[in-house]
Amino acid sequence: MAAFTCTSRPPVPLRSESRMASSPSASLSARRMFAVSPDSAGLRIRLSQSSSLLTSKVPRPRRGIVCEAQETTTDISIVNDTTWDSLVLKADGPVLVDFWAPWCGPCKMIDPLVNELAKDYTGKVKFYKLNTDDSPSTPSKYNVRSIPTIMIFVNGEKKDAIIGAVPRSTLASSIDKFLQ
Repeated sequence: MAAFTCTSRPPVPLRSESRMASSPSASLSARRMFAVSPDSAGLRIRLSQSSSLLTSKVPRPRRGIVCEAQETTTDISIVNDTTWDSLVLKADGPVLVDFWAPWCGPCKMIDPLVNELAKDYTGKVKFYKLNTDDSPSTPSKYNVRSIPTIMIFVNGEKKDAIIGAVPRSTLASSIDKFLQ
């Protein structure tokens, strides 16, 4: 899963700001639009509406915050189409499988909850993550139509499915139903 960290970056002149500041005919509304930072791969930044920016013909250096995605480590094992039978269907006891994708915002929201539950239920429930982009046949076999979807299997049989980003208490109560 990806986490986002933000760091301060030195001033970066903005292309649109330079063009607009040098154009005497640029309207006030155009100057308040967006600028694109050259090193941002298309990230649009809303320009400030300060009078110094609007009246100045020379762009002023700007400090910015840059957010970058980073991979985070989890203690939850990965399952895919080839390991599905051996890890999930042939497992003894309850197994929770988190169907997710790296581009899915709600999947990122629910990930910390699943990680906490994996620690809380260590030794009682096996936890796995299945990336639906990397392993598409298993989700289609179980009719996973939206993610995040969390399924609970007991002795190879699907017992429950929780769809969407739900509170921790909902996940915990679903797991507790299948513990002896």
